Order: sequence, then structure tokens, then C-alpha cells
Amino acid sequence: MTTTPPPREPGTVHLDGDQLLALAHPLRMRLLAVLRLDGPSTASALADRLDTSSGRTSYHLRQLAAAGLVEEDHDRGNARDRWWVASHSETSWSDTQFVDDPDTAAAADWLLGHVVRIHADQSSGWAASHRDWPASWVDASTMSDHFLRLTPDRLQAMNAELRAVVDRYTAEEAAPDDPDAERCTVIIHAFPNPEPPL
Repeated sequence: MTTTPPPREPGTVHLDGDQLLALAHPLRMRLLAVLRLDGPSTASALADRLDTSSGRTSYHLRQLAAAGLVEEDHDRGNARDRWWVASHSETSWSDTQFVDDPDTAAAADWLLGHVVRIHADQSSGWAASHRDWPASWVDASTMSDHFLRLTPDRLQAMNAELRAVVDRYTAEEAAPDDPDAERCTVIIHAFPNPEPPL
């Protein structure tokens, strides 16, 4: 099945408590990620891709839809197959808005830990396979860390500047049929770390 990546116009969804609770599930995270990366799909195609049952994918897609994170693609759907599409291109949330709600705070903690594990797996995958790539890609890649003394305001300002750079490159992405282009992952972590491990 050939799919077209979803457009980036839908933007970022800033999760409320109900959306965060709905997303804090491993299969739902994977379903949303595939829809965002590969574009619209059916429950059965997603089940094949993720090695699960179409009944499970259908159920969890409906839960994501109830939370406003995915929606039916009525332009593709028919009486036999329902197509689904991500409602937004990115997700964000603020831990501080859930401090008075233990259930949602626990879901936010799980979600953050899950994202960290995904980032670690992606970085480890690149470290294990980078010698299989052409030198141009190896030279273009980077893994670096920097230790700065910053105030919260300065850290937030730096993150906003880094986000603006990523947004500019996102708007100037290579065409889907460019033979020299590959999907790339950019991971930005910035947090207080008084005693970095050496």
C-alpha cells in the first residue's frame, strides 16, 4: 500500500488531561506515530504493520479518535474500509498543569518515560548501523552534548530558538521523490543536570 505522508498544516496538539490519558498506551502511541510518519491507513493495514490484530487496532483508533488525536479520512473511506489519519503532526504537553491530578500526572510520567525509551532506541539503532551508511550521511550526523549554566528563562529561550531552526528546516523539506533525501530524526533534550555522569 502506497501512502502519502500527512501534511504538516494541522500543527501541534497541546494535550489536555483526557488526551494525555488516552495517549498513555504503547499501542496507541505506535498507531499515532505510524499515521503521522506514513500517512492515512486502515485498521487492518496498521495491524499488519504493527503485528497485532485489526480488532485491537480498531478499538484503539476509536479511543484516539474520541480524544481528538486521530480522525476518519472520509475522502478515502468506503463501506468496507475505514481510513484513519492523524489530526495533528506533533504532540506536546506540560507536566506542571497536572500536578494536582495524580492519575493524569502518572500518565504524563509514563508518557515521558516511553518517549525517552524511544529516543534511546533510535540513538542506539543509529550507533549500531551507522557504518552501513555512506560517508556523506555519517559526516552529516551528530551526537553531541553541551553543559551550560542557564536560568529557566534562558533555557526556555534557547529551546524556542532551536525549535525555530527545526521549523524552518521542516518548511524547507526535500521533495518526497528526491533520491538524495532520507527521513531524519532530530532529538533535542535540555534539562537541569547538576552532576552529569562522567
